[in-house]
Amino acid sequence: MIQAYGLTSDSRKALPPAVDDVSFEAHAGRVTVLLGAPGAGKTTVLRLLLGLQQGRGLACFRGRPLHRVAHPSREVGVLLGDVPGHPARTVRGHLRMLCAAAGVAVRRADEVLEVVGLVGLRDERLGGLSRGMDRRLGLACALLADPHTLVLDEPADGLSGRESRWLHGMLRAHAEQGGTVLTTTADPKEAARVADRVLALEQGRLVADQEAADFARTRLRPRVAVRSPHAVRLAAQLTREARAAQRSVEVVQEDGNRLSVYGSSCADVGETAFRHGILVHQLADETGDMGPRAEPRAVMGKAVENEAVENGAPGDRAPRNTAVADVTAKIAPEDAGEASTESDPATARSLSAGSPPAVAPPEHPAPTGPALTGPALTGPALTGPALTGPALTGPALTGPALTGPALTGSAPMRPNPTGPDLADRPVGADDPRPESDAEPTAAPPSPRLPAARAPGDLPALPPPLSVRSAPTPLRPLRYEIRRATGISTGFLTGAAVLLVSAVTALVLGGAGHTAQARLLAAWPVQLPLPPAALGAGLLGALAFGDEFRHPALAADRGTVPRRLGVLTAKLLVAAVTAVALAFLTVGCDAEALYLVYGQELARVPADWMSLGASWLGLVVGCAWAGVLAAGVFRSTTAGLAAVLAVPVVVVPVVQKAVESASVRTAAGLSMRLRETLLVQWPFGGERYVDAAARVLGQPVGGAMALSLAALLCAYLLTTLRGRVR
Repeated sequence: MIQAYGLTSDSRKALPPAVDDVSFEAHAGRVTVLLGAPGAGKTTVLRLLLGLQQGRGLACFRGRPLHRVAHPSREVGVLLGDVPGHPARTVRGHLRMLCAAAGVAVRRADEVLEVVGLVGLRDERLGGLSRGMDRRLGLACALLADPHTLVLDEPADGLSGRESRWLHGMLRAHAEQGGTVLTTTADPKEAARVADRVLALEQGRLVADQEAADFARTRLRPRVAVRSPHAVRLAAQLTREARAAQRSVEVVQEDGNRLSVYGSSCADVGETAFRHGILVHQLADETGDMGPRAEPRAVMGKAVENEAVENGAPGDRAPRNTAVADVTAKIAPEDAGEASTESDPATARSLSAGSPPAVAPPEHPAPTGPALTGPALTGPALTGPALTGPALTGPALTGPALTGPALTGSAPMRPNPTGPDLADRPVGADDPRPESDAEPTAAPPSPRLPAARAPGDLPALPPPLSVRSAPTPLRPLRYEIRRATGISTGFLTGAAVLLVSAVTALVLGGAGHTAQARLLAAWPVQLPLPPAALGAGLLGALAFGDEFRHPALAADRGTVPRRLGVLTAKLLVAAVTAVALAFLTVGCDAEALYLVYGQELARVPADWMSLGASWLGLVVGCAWAGVLAAGVFRSTTAGLAAVLAVPVVVVPVVQKAVESASVRTAAGLSMRLRETLLVQWPFGGERYVDAAARVLGQPVGGAMALSLAALLCAYLLTTLRGRVR
């Protein structure tokens, strides 16, 4: 189950927080729907729940915070917005990549594709999926690790009716298997049709926590939708006939030529229009929404069946004119005003004006007990908006205790003041006070309530929520290989590097006056780096840049993980790619020079070993610099800029330091190392150590080593700082 306590988002400047003190529970085996208009705070609640947004509060999944779960993807499956994957990646490749991150078998990708019905589109690119197919792919990603809990934000948004029914069936099947489902929607009718429990949000606060049956009874009402060019005349005739027949009918004239008739049927409205010769363009049964604060109401005196529509959902247009016919079977139209005046003059004046009566807030808290829970307080006479106006929205009657089934006969009614003594109480908590037919007395203190505080003391704030990075993929090397090979960017970059390098080598060979080593590497003196080094740096920068641009790994777990496991996998894959690119570049350049100019320009230099080590060190160093810089600065552009900064900025500084006067040199380093370590270098290791020392002694080699050390320290610093936060 999901338990949320005091979820509150951080406010910006003088604006109120988008979510303020939201507490609820979503039980296993049930579908819980978070209902609210656009902008009510549904997505913010989910992001706070998952630790994707800073704020305050506490969220537990089966009793544990999400950051303390060893494998979050196996506990919670999340769908927030569109699927954040590279548009050039295939559906099957995307799921196989996520399988490596979640540590599940690769065959699981094909299984979930079959479950969501995407087997025929497994080779389709993510950028070419329709809205419905994207929703299916998002559900497949959420189900990939077989989680216990599903948290979905507007999963049916943009789907057709058939796709919505399929999606709701999937959610119901997951709940029936013992899982927990928490989803959001802005459609009250969809919430009543899908959910077992409905949580209503309004302006960032929880205003109702109801069972689906209670929600449908207290908020949704059947109505007849009518469109006619003579809407005003038809409304007057319907009102007149309802008063004559002593029936409760409400006619709401909306914008344009549309009418909403409550308390009648299509047959009655059509017969009225036919008798009076009124043209009708549309006549259909619908279900109207009474708004998030719809509650049962009581009118002092005799019951009057007066149902109105206020505080409608954003999809319903605000009524422009309302004609109400409120007549009971016992009170004649001419006597209704007198009977209402005897019971409550204010109520009579309100009813005579065609608006719901205003009820003054009580001076003292309402008593508890079954005396207020009988059938006298239920039924259609108590389902109007009389208790939703400003008169009952003061501090004495706000909070979730006056919403839901508390006033419909299923539970005793109790007040819920928002003073400091009850400010920390979770929404939906059971009231431990006993029920009695006698006069209400002071209830004993509940063990759930916090300790008493002095007047004026502020309640204790909930613990802060911080954005946490996603956990390291369980199989990082396999994940990185599938990420790099799943799109064609790396292959196209390599092909472009080989082509540019070959052309550059041919141009340099034709011009002459170029050293053989630079000729094979296609490295003109005028350029800071050869094409192969630039290409390796670009591929290294893309290794982390794509993670931040298309955060498939961290879409539902916070920021992209900058852990040592991910870094090691990316450095290893980048090094292998750079070495392959370096060998292919030299081979292609030599073959192109041989074909065009002959054997003379394609010969191998005598000191090929030291030159090869320098060449491999340069290309691999550029690739690693791109990986580290992109991981530190979260951008591919920053990674490539760091690669170019090494020869342009760092090399001149190192070269100037090397050219300064030096009294001693490091000659004979390998021999002294062997004497110090008391071991014999295997396979002539002295030569390799001398070659590495000479590479580091060069300006470019020293600058690359210095840059890599600085970037690695910066990466480790950002990682440690994130863990401390």
